[in-house]
Amino acid sequence: MKWSEIFTSAIGKKLVMGLSGLFLISFLVIHVGLNACIWANDGGVMFNKAAHFMDTSVVIRIIEVVLFAGFFIHIIQGIVLEIQNRSKRKTGYQVKLGNRGSKWNSRYMGLLGTIVFMFLIIHWKQFWIPSRFTGVNPVMIDGKEMQNMFNLMKVTFSELWVVIIYVVACYSLCWHLIHGFQSAFRTIGVYNSRYLSLINKTGIGFSVIVSLAFAMMPVSMYLNWV
Repeated sequence: MKWSEIFTSAIGKKLVMGLSGLFLISFLVIHVGLNACIWANDGGVMFNKAAHFMDTSVVIRIIEVVLFAGFFIHIIQGIVLEIQNRSKRKTGYQVKLGNRGSKWNSRYMGLLGTIVFMFLIIHWKQFWIPSRFTGVNPVMIDGKEMQNMFNLMKVTFSELWVVIIYVVACYSLCWHLIHGFQSAFRTIGVYNSRYLSLINKTGIGFSVIVSLAFAMMPVSMYLNWV
């Protein structure tokens, strides 16, 4: 495949989707690990320290740019592939196969991805923009002034409608990941049945644990468990 065909050919688009998806999966591991610091039950000290490191590290800022590029590439390629797939299926099947033909989450990856993307816009507005541009009320920790992101989370998740949106988004993320995890490895050439079985099980476990952890964060804040 020529480099010029990566963003134009069907195989190239799927490859970009798979690789960008794996990159975003690695980001989720870092993000869920950092946010899990809220459960240290130390008044947000550990979480604010971690958030401060993420805010002030030059390396993290560079990775952040790459991350945003990965998000947009993944989203754009997903939309393009969805449109192309639908244009090829203008005439539906006479017999509806349902889950016998494919799992429902694989058929609705576009919808699940759209829900996650809409959630990301809300999430960026509530947390990323304040932390990067408008500023968050500071707190002194170990003699250093840091943005009190922990308090911002407490305030944001004190509203039930916000918590519900986050839980719904995490539910959608879970199903999106379950299909996307194994699909990404298939795209990069992993077809061995033994490895695929392991990847499928790992993908399900990863998707459930990560999505559940993310969902429990706003729930824990709302119910004052932290």
